[in-house]
Amino acid sequence: MQDQGNVDLQDQPRRHYRAFAIAVGCLMFLLGVTALTGWLLQVEIVISLVPGFPSMAFNTALCFVLSGVGLAASTLAARRFRATAAITAGLAAAIAAARLVEIVMIGRTYHNVDLLISRFLVSPDFITEIGGGMGPNTALIFLIANLSLLLSLQVERSRSQVVQELTSYVVITLGMIALAGYVTDAEQGYRWGPYAAMALHTAVGMVIFGSGLLARSWWMQPANRAQIPLWIPAAVCFTGLLVDLYTPLGVANGILYVPLVLTALWFGNRNAPLFFAFACTVLLMLGFFAVRHDEATFWQEIANRTITAATLWLIALLVFYFMRNNYNLESERVRFGALVRGTPDAVIVIDERGTIRNFNPAAEAMFGYSPQETIGKNIKMLMPEPYHSEHDGYLARYRQTGEERIIGTTRMVSGRRKNGIVFPIDVSISAVVTGHTKTFVGIVRDISERVRQEERMKTTLSQLEAYTAELERSNHDLDEFAYIASHDLKEPLRGLHNHSRFLLEDYEDKLDADGVRRLNRLVRLSQRMEKLVNELLYFSRLGRQQLAVKRTDIGLIVKDVVATMELLLEERHAKVIIDGRLPEVVCDAPRLTEVFRNLITNAIKYNDKPAPLVSIGYLDRFVGKDGTVARNVFFVKDNGKGIPQEFHEDIFRIFKRLEKSQDSDDGTGAGLTFVRKIIARHNGDIWLESEVGTGTTFYFTLGKKREGQNAAA
Repeated sequence: MQDQGNVDLQDQPRRHYRAFAIAVGCLMFLLGVTALTGWLLQVEIVISLVPGFPSMAFNTALCFVLSGVGLAASTLAARRFRATAAITAGLAAAIAAARLVEIVMIGRTYHNVDLLISRFLVSPDFITEIGGGMGPNTALIFLIANLSLLLSLQVERSRSQVVQELTSYVVITLGMIALAGYVTDAEQGYRWGPYAAMALHTAVGMVIFGSGLLARSWWMQPANRAQIPLWIPAAVCFTGLLVDLYTPLGVANGILYVPLVLTALWFGNRNAPLFFAFACTVLLMLGFFAVRHDEATFWQEIANRTITAATLWLIALLVFYFMRNNYNLESERVRFGALVRGTPDAVIVIDERGTIRNFNPAAEAMFGYSPQETIGKNIKMLMPEPYHSEHDGYLARYRQTGEERIIGTTRMVSGRRKNGIVFPIDVSISAVVTGHTKTFVGIVRDISERVRQEERMKTTLSQLEAYTAELERSNHDLDEFAYIASHDLKEPLRGLHNHSRFLLEDYEDKLDADGVRRLNRLVRLSQRMEKLVNELLYFSRLGRQQLAVKRTDIGLIVKDVVATMELLLEERHAKVIIDGRLPEVVCDAPRLTEVFRNLITNAIKYNDKPAPLVSIGYLDRFVGKDGTVARNVFFVKDNGKGIPQEFHEDIFRIFKRLEKSQDSDDGTGAGLTFVRKIIARHNGDIWLESEVGTGTTFYFTLGKKREGQNAAA
């Protein structure tokens, strides 16, 4: 609602300018219609106002009607009104242009253009009695004024409005020159030539016309609107011209024209001083040529007028640059104000005594105070203790010593809301010096959420430290368990195994076949139990021991594994081949040796083919049957029995075997569990694809590690 109120206040002067332009258009229309009525009814007093004064020509009255309609219609938004304005202004400009061409080409004593229309409507005797026609000054004004109006209608740009504003000054100036000529009885002011002249009411109409054009230009450009009434500079112009006509040396009028240029300071248009200087220059020139000159002082008057004009232009330039700099400063102030209002942080401005001078909307939302409640009050009202009591002392020390303890830094302090709640804030304060006055700008940020997150982080860190201590204790207990298992559990197993062997050696001939069979079974079970314990201990150490990684040639690892398995390969008539070149990778070589040994051993052991074949290779890019994609993949492929789909996950569970055997040399079912654990420690993954009766392929990846890097448990 506040913004809307500001917009309405800004639009109110524009509505006044538009209304004034429409009123001027109506007055011109009435003036033209009145003069046309005087021509049609042959009322001489209406045409000339004062007996013996020049009369308003028929075409002049017609141009007033057309120009008035054009000016009023140009302020209306509908397309038909704008078309009407263009047509009427164009007709008036055409009549004026035809008259000027006639004056230049034929002479001022001929009035064919005026007679072209009036002779069909007015008695020839009355035309002869009145005489005269549209003067050259009148034709010039109608031409340039209506052309500027047409330009502003066709080109909706600020420059076209500036042209119209400049034209309006010229029109007002020429009209006032004619009026001054009537007041001072200086015929040169209103008569340009020996025959045709500008009538008195024509001169008044021209001043009104120029004022209407100026109001329209300000309506089109609200930034250029004047801050003082137009009649003030107009009165200065008129007074200056009157004095000028009686002071040929131009001293007095030079003094009067200076205030006219200075009035541009109250106009919104930065070009106003240049426009006024131009108008004053025209007045100086016309005032010079409007009177007779003594030959003895002729050149002195020219020098005087030149100095006066140069002085006016110098003052106009100074005012112009002053207004431009002031405009730039105002623009910066507006931009800074918009920035302060739009920033999400609170911005508070205080003076050297701690009094609040500015309080932006973010500060309102943060502290709960309105600007009316804070501006003019001490900044202490936003501070809790101990800052509330210490603040005045700090400012006093700063004024005395100039010591800056917090200025230029960012500190975390506390603020107090209107409801009394104290909350944490970050404050950054900077000092701004303007002349002998120092102002402090504070940028305040509410960090309540950040403090809450820090507290949560501290709590989480404390919990993590507790969990870490618990994990360390658990690992210590696990180490103790491993020690107990490796010594205390193995000791009874060794006793069972040894006593079973002793019984077989000493009493085998005394026992029957069933007793011997049971003792042999007891020996094998004790051996298997010891192996299971060893595998379990090894699995627990895999998760806690560090990996000694280094760059390793996988091809050499596979060749070493195959070399240690020559006996098994000969017994099973098996063959291991390397499909392509295997790369070098950063890994723990002994652990990866276990991976390949387990996979190759399983591929041969669980193979029902007379000639088992194991193929080992490497793929840069792998695309699975389900569409998954992986890179840098190793594989171990066999032509064995294959593994059904439902067991693809079970085979990685510890001590889980798909085929159970009474053979004591069989494994424990932990091999693939070790393989997955080792690959997981290398940040890799393992999976398989298998077809029952055809064979199985194990795929695995190894994550990237730097050479020499140890992976902690």
